[in-house]
Amino acid sequence: MDNAHSETELKLFCANLMNVRRRLESMGAQPRGERVLERNLRYEDDSNSLAARDIVLRLRQDARARLTLKMPGDSAPGRDAILRRFEAEVEVSDFDTAALILERLGYQVQLHYEKYRSTWALGTAEIALDELPCGNFVEIEGDEEQIEHAVMALALENAPRLPMSYAAIFDEIQAYLGLPLHELSFAAFANIALPPGFYSDLAASHNSDG
Repeated sequence: MDNAHSETELKLFCANLMNVRRRLESMGAQPRGERVLERNLRYEDDSNSLAARDIVLRLRQDARARLTLKMPGDSAPGRDAILRRFEAEVEVSDFDTAALILERLGYQVQLHYEKYRSTWALGTAEIALDELPCGNFVEIEGDEEQIEHAVMALALENAPRLPMSYAAIFDEIQAYLGLPLHELSFAAFANIALPPGFYSDLAASHNSDG
């Protein structure tokens, strides 16, 4: 895989992000900008083949607008839940115009999701603290050794590891709740609560050897 266009990351469920933030600060981690609200649009083609092939085509708006393509990843069940995949990303000058281009090319928005994200640099690893309508998560990006070192340093060794995208997590939530939800937004989840063990059970189901 081309290292310039690759992503190696680990996603963990973490209810209390404040504890992680305090540990980052105590270790001298450097914040990368302010906490920001992200607007994400994930696209699908006419035959709904992208999700079926684990391909992500995403348009994101935060402090800037970016178009991202992610290809199918490699995460062996029962191993470490670290996801390795091709990722290519380009900044675009106008979010709405980029959305129009994708629409005219025949792509439709499959999912709109929101999250607040703050990003930190811990050595050469990047730590993202993500607040989603369905819960809080930590994403650690780097090589495998850096990721595992960060997990221990942040006391996250017992946190549920989720080898999947937020869109896939949303699919699991929809299936569990049996609700016709169309977006992972704070407004849509205003009156929805998941059971305390939901993410532990989800992680176990995706990381078991059998």
